[in-house]
Amino acid sequence: MTVTTTEQHESAATPAKDHGIPFGDAVRVWARIASLSFGGPAGQIAVMHRILVEEKRWIGEERFLHALNYCMLLPGPEAQQLAAYIGWLLHKTKGGLVAGALFVLPGFLAILGLSFVYVLLGQSPLIEGLFFGLKAAVLAVVLQAVVRVGSRALKNNVMRGIAVAAFVAIFFFGAPFPLIVLGAALGGYIGGRLGAPAFKVGGGHGAASGDVVHDRDTALGEGLPDHARPDLAWSLKISGALLFLWLAPVAAILVLVGPDDVFARIATFFSQMAVVTFGGAYAVLAYVAQEAVGTYGWLQPGEMLDGLGLAETTPGPLIMVTQFVGFLAAFRDAGDLHPLVAATLGAILTTWVTFVPCFLWIFGGAPFVERLRGNPALSAALSAITAAVVGVILNLALWFAIHTLFSDVRTVNIMGGAFDAPMLVSLNLPAFILAAGAVIAVFRFKAGMIPVLLACAVLGAAYVFIV
Repeated sequence: MTVTTTEQHESAATPAKDHGIPFGDAVRVWARIASLSFGGPAGQIAVMHRILVEEKRWIGEERFLHALNYCMLLPGPEAQQLAAYIGWLLHKTKGGLVAGALFVLPGFLAILGLSFVYVLLGQSPLIEGLFFGLKAAVLAVVLQAVVRVGSRALKNNVMRGIAVAAFVAIFFFGAPFPLIVLGAALGGYIGGRLGAPAFKVGGGHGAASGDVVHDRDTALGEGLPDHARPDLAWSLKISGALLFLWLAPVAAILVLVGPDDVFARIATFFSQMAVVTFGGAYAVLAYVAQEAVGTYGWLQPGEMLDGLGLAETTPGPLIMVTQFVGFLAAFRDAGDLHPLVAATLGAILTTWVTFVPCFLWIFGGAPFVERLRGNPALSAALSAITAAVVGVILNLALWFAIHTLFSDVRTVNIMGGAFDAPMLVSLNLPAFILAAGAVIAVFRFKAGMIPVLLACAVLGAAYVFIV
């Protein structure tokens, strides 16, 4: 469903009514949403839609999709940013901060606790077995993401060509993810400016089906709250404060410990990632894996799958897997600190520089969102980025599969590029059987993500104990 520009301007001109929603009630609702935010962005957005639109009727369908479409244009986790946007719309800055922070907090605490378990008990048969099973299941989940995003984004041959080009660039030539995003966005923007029909394919996560709840029938109503109207002075003030909160710690770390320290590298790498994380967590994971495993040597390919398994089975954005990466990076290069202290600081630092920019994009740009909606060039750029992301996620799926199902790989050089090819004789048959079973459960029987992950974890633990 798309809201027309006319409808938007009419709603913006309507005086806003007092919605009468106590801030304490909103905090409890955001905490409830955070505790139920499993299943990736599509599932998280569906939970927000069910509670905020259908159950509470705080906002309507039109405004919900308006906010979602804006968040889809931003780098970072769109579900968390959508929570911050709606929280801001209801209760100004404090509402956005609470909604966005609560969306992250449960997952942060859960992954931090599980990271401690991972490094302290990871050599025990039970933990080894659980993560052995999780790796196999995560392969199926990533393949499902390829199909889900691809079915939405690859509507014509131009979009399919962008996906193929992105896959070739990253798989064979190791092209940086930011460069792929930039190239796709530039091509899409030019196509949109020229009015090329191939770029008018739309995208985004659909809201739940059922009777439409109109803005006029909700607590917020059709009007635009005063604080949501464009105010350049406020936007510059809040953007400056958030920029300081984001970059001041990064600058301080660089000055105090130097650019080669693990904390400096964590701060700079994940700050850079926060600016280019278009296309969702699975696309970002390819970039993180490329750098964290290949460039920095913070962890091994299988450990990236372990981290993704933790993020998949805990509430919050899937991008929280970066916290696990920062934890292990600091744990293994603690310097004079106790490894667990360093790891905890690494996890906190990673989370901080990943999510503070999300509030910057929302508070700095949300009041001006009316000017962005319906812009054909920006919509075309987003469509092209989404198409490129399909190729990037496919690369991630193959990379995970090669390094999880096979113990030996060899580098194959081809036409100026190179890729890791598996040695077929090194196939891990139990891992292959578990992964194949997970794929069948997901695609043939439409099993849910959490049941598949839990079942594979239990089977993995059972296998380790048996052998």
